[in-house]
Amino acid sequence: MTFADHRARKRFGQHWLIDPAVLDRIVAAAGLEAGDRVLEVGPGRGALTQRLLASPAALVRAMELDRDLVAGLRQAFGADPRFELTEGDALALPLPEANKVVANIPYNITGPLLERLVGRLDRPAERPYERLVLLVQQEVGERIRAKAGSSSFSALSVRMQLLARCRSVCPVPPRCFQPRPKVMSEVITLEPLPSEQRLEPPLAAQVERLLRGAFAARRKMLRNTLASLLPPDLLEPLTAAAGIDLRQRPQELAAERWVALAAGLNQASATIATAGPSPSHG
Repeated sequence: MTFADHRARKRFGQHWLIDPAVLDRIVAAAGLEAGDRVLEVGPGRGALTQRLLASPAALVRAMELDRDLVAGLRQAFGADPRFELTEGDALALPLPEANKVVANIPYNITGPLLERLVGRLDRPAERPYERLVLLVQQEVGERIRAKAGSSSFSALSVRMQLLARCRSVCPVPPRCFQPRPKVMSEVITLEPLPSEQRLEPPLAAQVERLLRGAFAARRKMLRNTLASLLPPDLLEPLTAAAGIDLRQRPQELAAERWVALAAGLNQASATIATAGPSPSHG
C-alpha cells in the first residue's frame, strides 16, 4: 500500500499536517544540531520526517502504530542510514534513545503520551529530553501554559509548569490538515527542567496529592477541599504562611503556591509525628 492509497483512520486519530510553513516552523523550533537524535512519534506519511532528515540531526528514530504506513515509510526513507523505524505503540513499547522529540500527537492519547515523555511530578522521566516540539489540540496547549486565575488553569497547568518550561510556537488552523480536524491546534515546545530544579520526591508526591484532591472539586473554596488535611487551628496559619487565602479556589493558586503549601504540610506532618500522641489525662 502506498501513502496515496491510505485513508486516515479515526481510531488512530490521524490528521496529516500538510502546511509547509507549519512543518518548517516545527523543525525550526526543534533547533536541531549535528549531534541530535530525534524521536518522532507518529510520522504518518512522512511530511515531517522528510524535513527532519534534511536537518543536521544525526538520527531520526520514528515510531508508527499503523502497519500500512510503516510499509510506506520504509519504502520512502529506508535507504537513509540516519532513519530508524519502530512499528508499534509509543505508549507500550520502550522508547528509542533520543535527546529531542518531535511529535504530531494523536489527540486521543495526549495525556498518556505527555506522561510517558515528560513524566509525572512524583515520577519524572529518568532521562529528560532537552526539548520536545509537539503539535497538540490548542485547548491542551492553552491549559499547559495557563496562568493562575485563567479559566484554562488546571492541575495539568501546575504539573507541566513544575516539570518543564512551556512555550507556544504557533497556532495551527484546521485548513492545515488533511482531513481537517474540528478543532484548532497549536505547536508548543517543552523543555524539561534539569534534575536539580525538580521537586524532591516527598514534596512532589504531596503536591500531586493536593492537586488530585483540590481540582476534583475545583469550584469549591480551599477551606472545604483542604479541611480533611489538618484541624482548622493548624491549617489556617499554614496556608497563610504559604500566601494562600482559604476562600480561594484551586484554579487561583499559581504553581509555586501549591509547592509552598505542600512543603508546609510535609513539615507539619513531620512535627506531629515527632511529637507523638498527646498524653492522656485520667
